[in-house]
Amino acid sequence: MLTLILMGASGLLTSCSNDDDNSTTEPATQMLQDGEWTGSGEGRSGSIIAKVAVKNHEVAQVTIVSQSESVFAQDAINDIVARATGRKDVMSVEVDGVSGATLTSAGVIGAINMGILAAMGKQKEGAKTYQDGTCDIVIVGAGGAGLSAAVAAAEADGKQKIIVLEKQGIIGGNTNYSTGGINAAETDVQREQGIEDSKELFYDDIMRGGKYENIPSLVRSLVEYAPVTITWLRGLGADLTDIGLMGGSSVKRTHRPKGGTAIGPHLMKVLKEASEKENIEIRTSNKVTELLTTMDGRVTGVKVENIDGSSYQLTSRAVIIATGGFGANLDMVTRLQPSLSGFATLNHPGATGDAFGWVTAIGGATIQMANIQIHPTAEATNHILITEAVRGNGAILVNHEGRRFCNEMDTRDVVSTAILAQTGGEAFLVFDQGVRKSLASIETYANQHLLSEGTTVAALADGVGIPAQALEESISRYNIQQKAGRDEDFGRRATQMTVALETAPYYAVRVKPAIHHTMGGLSVNAETQVLRADGTPIPGLYAAGEVTGGLHGANRLGGNGVADIVVNGRRAGLAASQAR
Repeated sequence: MLTLILMGASGLLTSCSNDDDNSTTEPATQMLQDGEWTGSGEGRSGSIIAKVAVKNHEVAQVTIVSQSESVFAQDAINDIVARATGRKDVMSVEVDGVSGATLTSAGVIGAINMGILAAMGKQKEGAKTYQDGTCDIVIVGAGGAGLSAAVAAAEADGKQKIIVLEKQGIIGGNTNYSTGGINAAETDVQREQGIEDSKELFYDDIMRGGKYENIPSLVRSLVEYAPVTITWLRGLGADLTDIGLMGGSSVKRTHRPKGGTAIGPHLMKVLKEASEKENIEIRTSNKVTELLTTMDGRVTGVKVENIDGSSYQLTSRAVIIATGGFGANLDMVTRLQPSLSGFATLNHPGATGDAFGWVTAIGGATIQMANIQIHPTAEATNHILITEAVRGNGAILVNHEGRRFCNEMDTRDVVSTAILAQTGGEAFLVFDQGVRKSLASIETYANQHLLSEGTTVAALADGVGIPAQALEESISRYNIQQKAGRDEDFGRRATQMTVALETAPYYAVRVKPAIHHTMGGLSVNAETQVLRADGTPIPGLYAAGEVTGGLHGANRLGGNGVADIVVNGRRAGLAASQAR
């Protein structure tokens, strides 16, 4: 039996280890500061991210915003969240030490712990400060791109000293929140499942989805190296055996864990374990503020701010920037794209675009910075991303009048525009029990209380306030067309209409578009080198992931974001390991 000790609003959430451990943890009494605070913990299947909302110095709400634990573990998650919310007293929670529940519970407690510590203005015990030092490769950002780069570089040369710097108190960045999967064509997994695909078709889909604003060489590189990256990740222990369909893709090519479990937490677990195996040093709460250069313009390291505000320099022969985009910097977003003023963001709070200032200061170029993507299906109240895979597995969109209004599997920009044109600028994502059972990610939404449910279509309509007859007619017509393999109303292809919606109960999520991905960024070449305005590479400087621009053009396809970070993160690591 594992005993978990919870302290609510006025104290620290703690956990004891096992029954034979007699150690105790004294609760902290420092007042919590109002606001929203984020923390992470390690569950059985990957990172668990919790958001702790504090109001009047009390824990008003705890939300698990990202996790990939099994359905079996959901009751344990819900129980701990319920007991942690709104309390000031210490409470002991006993969790049976059976497979899944113990590790999951410890992960949830760790995540809430970290959020409460942040609300107290504290960090984890034992947080270090650092002095000037040297290494072979510095990687800025500990998300999917940064850790892919680190592991690849370490594998290429095990004698290198690699240090990853992360300004947040937790690793993972936006990768923690990713649910969809990794796009790749001509993979072993596709062949094993009889899926016919080609790199050329993948290339054409990306270019068409990006409105041909994409840099062709970057697209060619992604398409070429994607399948070998899938093989590489599987070799590290990633489960990518489930293949789904995302908007804008001609065929199923989105690789994800079995059952459609969220890719992000699983990927971060795999990369974190691989980083530990390779003895890669990861420093959290270490904020890079400047790039170091020689007189001739070569990058030779970084200036870093310690957790206590002091600074140090870290010199190296190569620097990889993997800091992600700027989707959480709403001032920057609206300055570049005024039409997005007032939109919510789906990005983690660290996605503020710090790197653009460092790089432009030494002559680096940016590209397509105004190309900012909104995702069509963010839950309308809590602004939680509802993965495109729900539509890929069969869901439809209806408006407040109960009618379909678009091809749900069109590209994100097209679907977002269609939703914004509806009453209230929002819509309802509607699906049945068959779709829910087909995609494990939906269980996360259920546990976040995002789903409305009805035993019949009419009951669902009544519950969400739309005309029952109209919704019944819309679903009936869709089911007839699905069985005929032809969407006469909006052109959804037969391969995108995977199931009829006819298995009760029925579900709906109210959605509206929100800021999701910044497609512009640092100008790079196909070798991941950062470029100057004249197109020449800056020696010693590489970049990968959302911080770069040009790959996705005017619109990113679902499944290409994670493909970008792992494919180009790996390639940046390999390139930097050869820099001299």
